[in-house]
Amino acid sequence: MLKDKDRIFQNLYNDIGSDLESAMSMGDWIDTKKICSKGRDWIINEIKASELRGRGGAGFPTGLKWSFVPKEVGSRPHYLVINADESEPGTCKDRDILRFEPHKLIEGCLISAFAVNARKCYIYIRGEYFKEGQKLQKAIDEAYEKKLIGKNASDTGWDLDIYLHYGAGAYICGEETALLESLEGKKGQPRLKPPFPALIGLYGCPTIINNVETIAIVPTILKRGSKWFSSLGKPKNRGSKIFCISGDVNSPCNVEEEMGIPLKDLIEKHAGGVIGGWENLKAVIPGGSSMPLLSKKACDTINMDFDSLVQQKSGLGTAGVVVISKDQDIIKCMARIARFYKHESCGQCTPCREGTGWMWRMLERMAKGEASRDEIDMLMDVTKQIEGHTICAFGEGSAWPVQGLLRNFKKEIVKRNNFDPLIDKNKNIPYLVDQHLLEKENA
Repeated sequence: MLKDKDRIFQNLYNDIGSDLESAMSMGDWIDTKKICSKGRDWIINEIKASELRGRGGAGFPTGLKWSFVPKEVGSRPHYLVINADESEPGTCKDRDILRFEPHKLIEGCLISAFAVNARKCYIYIRGEYFKEGQKLQKAIDEAYEKKLIGKNASDTGWDLDIYLHYGAGAYICGEETALLESLEGKKGQPRLKPPFPALIGLYGCPTIINNVETIAIVPTILKRGSKWFSSLGKPKNRGSKIFCISGDVNSPCNVEEEMGIPLKDLIEKHAGGVIGGWENLKAVIPGGSSMPLLSKKACDTINMDFDSLVQQKSGLGTAGVVVISKDQDIIKCMARIARFYKHESCGQCTPCREGTGWMWRMLERMAKGEASRDEIDMLMDVTKQIEGHTICAFGEGSAWPVQGLLRNFKKEIVKRNNFDPLIDKNKNIPYLVDQHLLEKENA
């Protein structure tokens, strides 16, 4: 359990206030000049030493990403872009940072921009976050008024301008290169990589793109030291993280906890437990809807960090924990998620454009009990045709939830569709059946 003294986000529940005076009382904008005076190399090395990994979903080491930017500014200016397009179902951590802790983000923007030689910072915010955007803009105005940003920001000798840009509600714009395309006024479609944004990003210039939570953590790490941050969590999974817990729990919430906390503790101690008790748990989506779900057996012992979840063929992602109880229809839940991904595909890559529709239609038939036996294997085959065959990770994000369903709840699909143990009722084609399914049918 994370101790109160180690919490980075002290106003996650708006107990103190989001204005500049309240932010300063929590330690924001303290020693900003002193940090920048230590130089860019010191800042980047300290972030590397902290082992901070990106909090947007991919978990890429933040300090390493920053080091990819050219050290000297040539004919092309450098840019810092903040990804606040939080559209992953089950995730709402950035929303609370934007409305309750905006100054942590703004101070993080200044220090990060200084570290990567950027004088312009764009915050790309989800269009539906209109009120959150208003709060953030108010905080930016306060920072300008007190000369914390702008010309000679915080007496650091560095000029920084921050611009707020609203998206138009496209999930795909959460992907960093699609976000850049949208920011440039084009259709939000992912770019091929390489080249990577650190060399050729916004307007063809070196660009660093980070998630809101990642940048908001930076000032605290530099003030308290990389050793402090790396003392929390597990090797390669350091620090604290905001977890969003929703679904069939008694008290849905956002909570900052140490990386590696057991999932059961997270749900029982912070979210009031599963509705109907722990034994009523059916499955958990651990990192937003694009991550494969975990069975109850896995949930009993799993720890919430990048590596532990990868071992269970899932992922931490955005740490959007969605709890599904036995009262829910798991096949319908996955069909609904598949419909979301069908709707949000940008259509650029054929496997994703066509495959997401196939997955949704097959899952709808399975939920209604109208599928044929060979469609189970066909559905897994479709996910494999999408996974790894698209420009961006949207393909994997749409395929993994379906793979998780097939891995953990294949028996339920078979039972729902009343497959004859020897003959497919729709096709009249003999097929092989797993021995345990035969035994179940004969019981």
